[in-house]
Amino acid sequence: MKRMALGAALAIAVAGNAAIAADIPPRTYAPYAAVPAAYSWMGPYLGVNLGYQWGETTNNPTEPSGIFGGLQAGYNFQSGQFVFGIETDIQLSSADDVFAPWKFANPWFGTLRGRAGIAFNNILLFGTGGLAYGSLRGDNLALSESHTNLGWTVGAGVEVGMTPNWSAKVEYLYIDLTDTAYSVTGRDNGLESNLLRFGVNYRF
Repeated sequence: MKRMALGAALAIAVAGNAAIAADIPPRTYAPYAAVPAAYSWMGPYLGVNLGYQWGETTNNPTEPSGIFGGLQAGYNFQSGQFVFGIETDIQLSSADDVFAPWKFANPWFGTLRGRAGIAFNNILLFGTGGLAYGSLRGDNLALSESHTNLGWTVGAGVEVGMTPNWSAKVEYLYIDLTDTAYSVTGRDNGLESNLLRFGVNYRF
């Protein structure tokens, strides 16, 4: 009789536990969230830019300034956070100034530069420097004279990846087009310019 009572009590306990377990909703697990891939700066790119240029003509009182714009192209290599590569650009510029009887203008210029920086995922901080070249035109009354001057450039900027293929940047450059002899001034003249520009790039 005692064994029957013990068995009955055990059966009731098991059944009770089963009933309680049936009332507990099943445990759910959050779906696995994949870690986002790091932004890739690697590869070729092509873009456009627009900015403002201001500076001064060496050995002359003129201070050419104006809006400029153009194209850039380059290639990035990436190793971890470190990004480095090469970039070239070509620009058309409205920069000019008149200080009677002289007028100096910088109709176009370009650069060929190295770039190196540190990427914080889709934000790239970089420095840049290299070769600069461009046309410097001097006028004195009815006389006009143009030379293509060589020089150097250095600068820095920040670029932000907006999508895997598109990025936007802001950049400052200092350009020094070295002196060349001008008969319209009787002196050696060059151009020292500051550039602030905004651009967009498309990565392939």
